[in-house]
Amino acid sequence: MSLTVLTPGWQTSVQDGGRRGFAALGVGASGAMDDVSRRLANILVGNVDNAAALEITLRGPRLRLDADCVVALTGAALDGLPMWRPVAVRAGTEIALGTMQRGAYAYLAIAGGIGSAAVLGSRSADIVAGFNAALAAGDVLPVLPAGVPHRELWGRFHARPLAGDSENRNVVAANWSLNPRSWFDLDPHNRIGVIEGAHFAQLAENAQRALFDSTFRVGGDSSRMGLRLHNVHLDLREALELVSAGVVPGTMQLPPSGDPIVLMAEAPTCGGYPRIGHVIGVDLPRLAQRRPGDSVRFARVALDAAQTRYLERERALLALARTIKDRLQ
Repeated sequence: MSLTVLTPGWQTSVQDGGRRGFAALGVGASGAMDDVSRRLANILVGNVDNAAALEITLRGPRLRLDADCVVALTGAALDGLPMWRPVAVRAGTEIALGTMQRGAYAYLAIAGGIGSAAVLGSRSADIVAGFNAALAAGDVLPVLPAGVPHRELWGRFHARPLAGDSENRNVVAANWSLNPRSWFDLDPHNRIGVIEGAHFAQLAENAQRALFDSTFRVGGDSSRMGLRLHNVHLDLREALELVSAGVVPGTMQLPPSGDPIVLMAEAPTCGGYPRIGHVIGVDLPRLAQRRPGDSVRFARVALDAAQTRYLERERALLALARTIKDRLQ
């Protein structure tokens, strides 16, 4: 079974849980920008947590699958398929996904997972590093065998009340779905949690206050490597001469311009700018969905509180995966 890319959208790529364990060699993790949405898409089609899916940026692709399949679309809303639920698609049907009005990333999972070639143990594209480039028209991606056969799932969906147009037998949605409000947040009034970084104390007093009291704007020069934040200028007490040190997705650096950069999925493995903060793990997917021009406000979070929120999220995802597995089987 395979998927053909007819048109690729703005920047569509294959992403799994990331390329782990190679930071000492200068190779970053990459992986999905909003990894919670990617994981939820996989859960909805019965895939393993780390299965590769398509990451869609701002404008969706046009795709064709050569066999009956079950897919799920999560993340930022776009037209083309019912979202946040399993959807059965007939062989040969073209899926045309539209443009996002809010948010930046959506994820399309296919039961079985995308089976494109792995580089250093991951199928994730790293656009900056040149691993597994963004998709292009004419690309054909293999799809791995599904845990529950596609035909069996298709039959179950036909046996249930249909969502939407009951006369369209090429695309049939399950009559149940996830509530995205529990997992997906685009409200600009909800702050992004930040732990104070190693060099937070070297910020000028007014800059320390501004980091948590002011409204930043996501710059148009942002990318999968990092979100550049404008509108608020932060100053150090005095210039710092630093030796490059390890950084990871979520690290907030302060370059000489005074405009902070939050490193994202394609973060480098080391950097020499002051590390003034770190976006907490549960809020990094929320920050990833902010697009150029969107506002961002930060809230100070203690390390133990950040760890508690992370564990709560992971327990909730595990419980949800078990519930949906029962529905699918």
